Amino acid sequence: MEDLSLHILDIAENSINAGATKIEIMLNEDINQNILTLKIKDNGKGMDKETIEKVLDPFYTTKNVRRIGLGLPMLAQAAKEAEGNIDIKSKKGKGTTIIAKFVHNHIDRKPFGNMTETIINLIGSRGLDIDIIYQHCKNENCFIFDSIEIKKELQDIPINNPGVLSFLKKEIEKGLKEIR
Repeated sequence: MEDLSLHILDIAENSINAGATKIEIMLNEDINQNILTLKIKDNGKGMDKETIEKVLDPFYTTKNVRRIGLGLPMLAQAAKEAEGNIDIKSKKGKGTTIIAKFVHNHIDRKPFGNMTETIINLIGSRGLDIDIIYQHCKNENCFIFDSIEIKKELQDIPINNPGVLSFLKKEIEKGLKEIR
């Protein structure tokens, strides 16, 4: 995967497939400490201890449609290439939290990619079934997208309505531009 947004999309889709109804995606750029932290937390079915130990093996997967699982191993490799690491915490029936850290200015750190498209794709395809909270901070400046709050404001209008998605895309782009 060429950028972090694609890793995030892959992991969020895995969360949805694991029964998650709420996914929190957090990116924190601490320029002073030179650390980029990516955290993805879901309320899906979680993993047992044995699965957590195997999940970074690219030849292990819980899916029946393919024999390899590359999402988490590729994210772990991306973190390692940028002198970072990955930590996975999960409890069966409670959900999973993945935290990947990177040296922010490392030459091999993957670019963010198009986070707006990632969030809009998740909302457009599964926004009625799941809630997405996306927070991106750069030092003290933060942008927060919360589909729970947006759904309350929309009342009877579906969040994946094309007009709503177009509006949300502009708002996300604007919010991310403001923290840069």
